[in-house]
Amino acid sequence: MPAKTKRAASKASKARVTKKAKRPASKAKRLVGKTKRAASKPKGVQRVPEHMHTITPHLVVNDANAAIEFYKKAFGAVEHYRHPMPDGKIMHAEMQIGDSVFFMNDEMMGTKSPQTIGGTPITIHIQVEDVDALWNQAAAAGCQVVMPLMDAFWGDRYGMLLDPFGHSWSMASHIEDVPPEEMGQRAAAAMAEMGGGQQQQPSPPM
Repeated sequence: MPAKTKRAASKASKARVTKKAKRPASKAKRLVGKTKRAASKPKGVQRVPEHMHTITPHLVVNDANAAIEFYKKAFGAVEHYRHPMPDGKIMHAEMQIGDSVFFMNDEMMGTKSPQTIGGTPITIHIQVEDVDALWNQAAAAGCQVVMPLMDAFWGDRYGMLLDPFGHSWSMASHIEDVPPEEMGQRAAAAMAEMGGGQQQQPSPPM
């Protein structure tokens, strides 16, 4: 066999050996990565607990202990737990209204309550079977009426309240399915009746 051909054959043989040697290492690397990923998720642990939804309101308040008791009285909230700090302030609390969870804590680590910043740009909406009953309960507990309970043009019986801790709440029961072609006419009529839309108007929670 010519020398040139021998050198080529030897080079090809070395390349095959090197390629084979690399395969086990690469496979081992993949297995290690897979093991690490499996270890990061303990067996049987749910990433999203059954009682949680994708989005959860997290309320910051002044005096979370008082707020927890108020929400129980006003909205029938259920307390799951609260974690107090040494000074008695609440680091974290989990509450539930109906089928929905929300979190709470006192001001800390830069978080501010509506009372500190002078208001809130967020309204928390509650959809219930009997809005009149919940409305009366919340108002009796001390919520301030922002928008009286009414039969709104989009088919909900709807109203808005402000709680003593500065958070805004709306609540409703759906009472009518309004056809899309009729929604615009009803909206225009409602705006005209309330002063041409110059007052604060509610938006359909759809």
